[in-house]
Amino acid sequence: MSEIQWRKASYSEQNEGNCVELAHAPDASILLRESDEPHTVITTTPTTLRALTRAVKAGRFDHLPH
Repeated sequence: MSEIQWRKASYSEQNEGNCVELAHAPDASILLRESDEPHTVITTTPTTLRALTRAVKAGRFDHLPH
């Protein structure tokens, strides 16, 4: 089995912050993790990740409390 190649946003690397990292799993699913919690991994599908990305860009989560 090949090693998973995690990718971090270039914006995060420029600002040296922790961020979400993504990787392709061998079964075509998408893996997500936070760079400061690398052992906690969430598995999703490309379709679900696209829907989440669209919702975030549309501001659908902006009203949530911090």
